[in-house]
Amino acid sequence: MPRNLDLTALRSFVTIVDAGGVTRAAGFLNLTQSAVSMQMRRLEDSLGVILLDRSARKLQPTAAGEQLLSYARRMLALNDEVYGLLTHAQFEGELSLGVPHDIVYPAIPQVLQRFAAEFPKVKVRLMSSFTRILKEQFGRGEVDIILTTEDGVDVGGETLTELALTWVGAPGGQAWRQRPLPLAYEQRCIFRKGVQERLDAAGIPWTLAVDSDNTRTVEASVSADLAVHTMLDGTEPRHVERIAHGGALPELGRLKINLYQGLGHNPAMDALSRLIRATYAQPRPRLVASREEMLSA
Repeated sequence: MPRNLDLTALRSFVTIVDAGGVTRAAGFLNLTQSAVSMQMRRLEDSLGVILLDRSARKLQPTAAGEQLLSYARRMLALNDEVYGLLTHAQFEGELSLGVPHDIVYPAIPQVLQRFAAEFPKVKVRLMSSFTRILKEQFGRGEVDIILTTEDGVDVGGETLTELALTWVGAPGGQAWRQRPLPLAYEQRCIFRKGVQERLDAAGIPWTLAVDSDNTRTVEASVSADLAVHTMLDGTEPRHVERIAHGGALPELGRLKINLYQGLGHNPAMDALSRLIRATYAQPRPRLVASREEMLSA
């Protein structure tokens, strides 16, 4: 008698492997941790094999699990393709998502991938800009959902997480020791004014060594040890590093990552917001990886 694999359990298995653990997988799947664990036990019992090596800190597939993983990905992809083809016909069109450039990775690619599986006929237009610009566009109704990095949160927004703002410079660099302190900022960077005010309050003279409208120009100047910059904890790319200043520079506090969703809710827009919330709800040592790490992954 033919026996059928449980696609829901297979999806949990694949998500656990991709997320590196049951807790994070549960968040991505919008399920409880116990529900995901139960699905895994049921899948292993039905096949009569152990699929996950639970002895390591990060769950890894066993030999049998690696063999199943390849088939599971293909089965789920085909399932999602067929399901998307025959359903959600009423949810077609385009959604716009605005995200500050420094928090795009790795959360947003994960969100977009999962959203595309749920709503294959809805196109998401990703807009990357500064918080100030995104809020202006959102206020004019030009973008459906935005993420922001702010000190507080406006009416209608919700805070997803908080990250520390840190000083960054060239690896082994000495620019942070100079006085006046050379700063490098984009012209519309929302961190810029607050950092300058903290330096003034600490009695540290500073000069705007790089005043650019281009993020790459700022990164190149900082990596060349011509100036210092500030970034959210965990967002620094490989060619800069957090400055171990030992108190020589002021602490910069924490910034909120906020979500704003426009009016005219529909299942697709609500699903996109739900996926963003689930992704940011996952505990991880580095919420945002460098661009180079994402490209090489």
